[in-house]
Amino acid sequence: LSAVRVKIGYPDRWRDYSALRLKDDSLAGNIMRANTFEWRRNLAKLGRPIDRSEWFTSPSTVNAYYNPYWNEIMFPAAILQRGFYDPKADDASNYGAIGTVIGHEITHGFDDQGAQYDLTGLRRDWWTKADKARYDEKGQAIVAQYNGYKSPSGYAVNGALTEGENIADVGGVMIAYLAYRKSLNGVEPPIRDGLTGDQRFFVALAQNYRAKFRPEFEKMLSSLDTHSPNSVRAVGAAADLPAFYRAFGLPVPENLPSVW
Repeated sequence: LSAVRVKIGYPDRWRDYSALRLKDDSLAGNIMRANTFEWRRNLAKLGRPIDRSEWFTSPSTVNAYYNPYWNEIMFPAAILQRGFYDPKADDASNYGAIGTVIGHEITHGFDDQGAQYDLTGLRRDWWTKADKARYDEKGQAIVAQYNGYKSPSGYAVNGALTEGENIADVGGVMIAYLAYRKSLNGVEPPIRDGLTGDQRFFVALAQNYRAKFRPEFEKMLSSLDTHSPNSVRAVGAAADLPAFYRAFGLPVPENLPSVW
């Protein structure tokens, strides 16, 4: 974990596109020229030292990712704005929104895929057999849990296909919530809009996944996407945290799935 490289906002050195010549007469032509430029740029890396400062997404991309081959997490500038992060919002909302995204990406380093790579990005078995067996056992509990969910259009979630992302969702919410509670230093925040701090945290988490999809698109995602449907992600991970139930005055179920 201490070896994870963190990239935030934008690269220290901008990519040089001066050799790319675009024209205003053909969209297809520009796409082909851009693809050729990118292909040649990648070929030019052969035989050279790896540039670990390189970014694999643009600062204008609303996304975040973990790269197991380089053991790095990246948060472009575009995701560090309202909807995920708002400097005018209270801590509960920001921890519930961007905080859970950060925790999600960190957890990817230890999910069913990220756990196959060591701190330098090399693929090797670095877990003890006992730890791996226990992890696999707990992972199957997450698979079983998510197999019971459906999209709004009724398509069943494939718990095995989405296992890694679901584990990252659960771990991300747990990390963000613990970080939020630690930031309070024992002082509960005031009620805002009729909600406690813990309630605002979980509301912000759910708001991350606001979306509206056509049933046909949901059907396609159910067989291809390694992420659970947005409606499931809004509640699935929170449902594994006892704090979620306590925040809304609900009884805490027994034997909640837990990986970490």
